[in-house]
Amino acid sequence: MRRAIELSRLCPPSETAFSVGAVLVDRAGAIVSEGYSRELDDHVHAEEAALAKLPDDEPRLREATLYSTLEPCTERKSRPVPCAQLVLAAAIPRVVIAWREPDLFVADCVGTELLRDAGVEVVELPELAEDARSVNAHLLSRFQPRPDRPA
Repeated sequence: MRRAIELSRLCPPSETAFSVGAVLVDRAGAIVSEGYSRELDDHVHAEEAALAKLPDDEPRLREATLYSTLEPCTERKSRPVPCAQLVLAAAIPRVVIAWREPDLFVADCVGTELLRDAGVEVVELPELAEDARSVNAHLLSRFQPRPDRPA
């Protein structure tokens, strides 16, 4: 997750999207791919960038862990397929996140729930949430968290 946080700091700044880093790691712990928001174009998300660097039939994904600084999205304005669906399509069995997406750009992101309902193991690392959020402080200053959802 520390590598994903480093990657999030490489994101070109945006007032309309979070800066996120993502790292795909194989069963042995080796990095398979990595990406960050707006790395490949102005609209690419971190998970999408990491997956785009691999062939569609990459066999290591079936045993991989995706580390993402932010919960995979379930709604996109810029692309037809949200990141949670990309994770499911790639058959990634485990996702580790630092924090859940707040209701700033999407009213109710349910990436964690969608992945868990599909059988993906989702692990949250709240002890790294502040590090992951810090790159987005300029956005979060105008956000009011919902009391029923962790910030």
